Amino acid sequence: MHMRKATQLLTMKAKVQNSFNLKLLLLGFFLLFILLFILRSSLSPALRQQDTSLQSSMPPEQTQAISLTAVSKPLCTKLPPSLANTIIHYTTSNITPQQTFKEISVTAQILEKKSPCNFLVFGLGHDSPMWNALNHGGRTIFLEEDEAWIETIRQKHPTLESYHVTYNTKVHEAQDLLELGRLPACTAVGDMRLSECQLALKELPSVFYEVEWDLIMVDAPTGYIPEAPGRMGAIYTAGMAARGRREGETDVFVHDVDRLVEDKFSKAFLCEGYLRQQEGRLRHFTIPSHKTDIAKPFCP
Repeated sequence: MHMRKATQLLTMKAKVQNSFNLKLLLLGFFLLFILLFILRSSLSPALRQQDTSLQSSMPPEQTQAISLTAVSKPLCTKLPPSLANTIIHYTTSNITPQQTFKEISVTAQILEKKSPCNFLVFGLGHDSPMWNALNHGGRTIFLEEDEAWIETIRQKHPTLESYHVTYNTKVHEAQDLLELGRLPACTAVGDMRLSECQLALKELPSVFYEVEWDLIMVDAPTGYIPEAPGRMGAIYTAGMAARGRREGETDVFVHDVDRLVEDKFSKAFLCEGYLRQQEGRLRHFTIPSHKTDIAKPFCP
């Protein structure tokens, strides 16, 4: 009798233990599923897309092995040297860039959408490493009038791509150039190196004419005294480069529009109809290609 009860107790205990073990096993599988889901979700979309294209050309057994490896080894990347140096530069520098936070944010938002892209900047300054970093993976070049300043910046930031340019205009000529800019020679879209318009910059580095620019920033040359070159040619040339691309559009930014030249020339040659935003002293224009529609007016 006692033996039978003991046997029944042992049997019940074994059933309870088996049930408990089964619950632990199911719980373990559930936790493992959740862990795999979290790890898979943490992988970047680009990595998943790359894995998919790679797996499509492999046998099923290899595909399964690669998938398990990708899940068990989350992606870990180092910060690129250019970005690391930029962070260090601004962390240790007490020099404030010429543009305000709100002004910089206008261009940064466009770069966030378009980068990596082709970004041209008239001017080389303390903000140049920032523009280069915000367009990481793209091509950012700087055009600067002061050769000595180029060498100074290159010593601190040798990875920046910059070129020396010369200008043959003066700020005190601005009004006459504004009137000349309305002539047919200055509104015709074509190769600027062959242009008969006095405003066209025809001797820029060859890279300028060979690349279609997604963004152009006009923050140079010097324009605060009558004998300075002024930004008349830079603004005009930026607008014509945008109109002359094969297709698409170019975002053009002009800084210091509180000054007479920057104000009048940006409105005349980048067009108020293409103006998208003004923040402080910065204007943002979006200029479409005119090559796809030869009947398109110079300004909308």
